[in-house]
Amino acid sequence: MQYVIVGLGNPGGEYAETRHNVGRMVLEQFRKKNDFPEWSLDKSVKALVSKGAFGKDKIILLEPDNFMNVSGKSVAPFVANAKEAERTIVVYDDVDLPLGTMKISFNRSSGGHKGVESIIKALKTREFARLRMGICPMTPGGKPRKPKGEEAILEFIVGPFKKAEQEVMSKATKQGADALALILTEGREKATGEVN
Repeated sequence: MQYVIVGLGNPGGEYAETRHNVGRMVLEQFRKKNDFPEWSLDKSVKALVSKGAFGKDKIILLEPDNFMNVSGKSVAPFVANAKEAERTIVVYDDVDLPLGTMKISFNRSSGGHKGVESIIKALKTREFARLRMGICPMTPGGKPRKPKGEEAILEFIVGPFKKAEQEVMSKATKQGADALALILTEGREKATGEVN
């Protein structure tokens, strides 16, 4: 069986440590933890690729080297049909989830995330699994403190994590890598029950 795991983010050093690049951070943790080869740039699809095995499965790790809103262009060449889409996992930042938390979902809308929107459009299906990583700070009462307005949200997601947030996210990206392993070993339905 072959799986494709996609870590969403924006290319370029200036975005490397930003909230919008959490998908890439989780994928990097998974790559290192499971001894996958270093990234190589596939110019034909504009993506960083690392291929390896996890148990009996072949795995393609993919970081689109495109901006977020055209991520689908880099993913589509690796996912030929709806059946393959079901064995595709996309990891990304979610402004609707509390910082350091995560959720697995599949066959859902993009929730307004431009990268996921682009992948749905390119694959012509919503069937792929998502690992959504929370990036929103909390109020003292435990509610997500989401910025108000589209411009404020955009500024927030391309901004870097604060020092205290970095510690939380360092732990969360490791847990994200474990959640990916769980999806691969247990299947997405069972993993959803355990992670969510």
